[in-house]
Amino acid sequence: MLEKIKEIVKSLKNSNYAVVFTGAGISTESGIPDFRTPGKGLYSFVPEETFSLTVFKKEPGVFYKFAQKWFSEFLTVEPNFAHTAIAQLEKMGIVKAVITQNIDSLHIKAGSKNVYEIHGHFRTSHCLNCNKVYSLDYVKTNLIDKKIIPLRCEICNGLIKPDIIFFGEMLPEDFEKSIEEVKKSDLLLILGTSLKVYPAAFLPSFCKGEIIIINKEKTDFDERAKIVLNKNLVEVFKEIMKEF
Repeated sequence: MLEKIKEIVKSLKNSNYAVVFTGAGISTESGIPDFRTPGKGLYSFVPEETFSLTVFKKEPGVFYKFAQKWFSEFLTVEPNFAHTAIAQLEKMGIVKAVITQNIDSLHIKAGSKNVYEIHGHFRTSHCLNCNKVYSLDYVKTNLIDKKIIPLRCEICNGLIKPDIIFFGEMLPEDFEKSIEEVKKSDLLLILGTSLKVYPAAFLPSFCKGEIIIINKEKTDFDERAKIVLNKNLVEVFKEIMKEF
C-alpha cells in the first residue's frame, strides 16, 4: 500500500488542477450508513421508494417518519480525517474543487470551500407550492421537538421538502458545474463511491487527466484509473498527509 500512497502523493504534488469526487464511502467512516451495503445500508431498513418524489407528494409521512428517526443522528455527525485532509489540501492550493454525492454537509463542516453537492443537502428545505425556504433549525424544531408529520408551509400549507434530490427530480445546477470542474482537472480523485449511481457515475468520463480511485470495492472504472487502492479512506489519508 505504501508504494501506491507515494504515487498518489506524487500525482497530487505534480497536479495543477486536482478535483475530488466523493461518495458514501467517505461518510461511513463518520458513522453514516451508505444506501446499498447488504444488511447495513439504508435500503436494508427502508424501501428505496422512501426517496421517490412521486411517493413523497402522495404519502409524505413515509419519508418524514424515516427522517424523524434519523435526523437527530445526522445533526451530531462530525467529519472524519479524510474530510479534514481534503479540506487541508484545498487550503494548500492542491485540491481545487470537491464534488460529492453525499447530502451530509461533512465536507463543508470540515472546511472545504469549493464544494459541489450534486444530490443536494439538508441545510435548507422549501415549500413545493410557494418555494418559501425553511432553515435546518425550523425543521429540527417542528419535526423532532414538536413531532409534526408532515411538515407544511406556514404561508400556503404546501408540503415542505428538504433540499436533497429525490428520485424523479432533476439534478441541481451543481451537477453542470461539476462537469466543468472535471473537464478542467488534470487529476481526479474518486473516493468512496462504487460509481453505480447515475448520472453521477458519468462524471469520471469527462476527465482527460489522471484518475485515482480509492474505494473498498472494485468499480467499473478501475481499468481507466492510473492507481486503484481498495483500502479504508481514513487510513489512506493519514498516510498521504504524512507527506505534506
